Amino acid sequence: MSSTEANNDVVVIHTDGGCVPNPGTGGWGAVLEYQGRRKELSGGERNTTNNRMELMAAIKALESLKRPCKVIMYTDSEYLQKGVSQWMPSWRRRGWKRKGGEIKNLDLWRELDRLGEIHDIDWRWLRGHAGHPENERCDELASQAIASLKSGKAGARTAE
Repeated sequence: MSSTEANNDVVVIHTDGGCVPNPGTGGWGAVLEYQGRRKELSGGERNTTNNRMELMAAIKALESLKRPCKVIMYTDSEYLQKGVSQWMPSWRRRGWKRKGGEIKNLDLWRELDRLGEIHDIDWRWLRGHAGHPENERCDELASQAIASLKSGKAGARTAE
């Protein structure tokens, strides 16, 4: 996050999701920053996929916003970034269909589309596991959620 981003009336969000194995037990994490404040969210599901957890991280972060916001959304998922910026507009034009068959994770894509109507989102991809502190923290949160589910501790965790 640049100092310009931090000083504007912008919520900066980093997200990550994972699954061990894939498909299997999944977790997601999000770090939200706004005017010097920071909020961390995480959660997970059994019997899911990595892609669903990547989408869920973005959805849960956007759902946590209390009003319409300008958002810079960082993700290390090309699936998520390309999905919202390249694929979703044509899916929407085709009535939520794609040329090659069904859209996987349609429920989550439609929810992201709905949230995109509420918030002004600038989607940005960044390389994962490249030492970016917030991305690394999201990965930790997702991994902790997976570990909690595997150890029998159910439920999503939200921390501020």
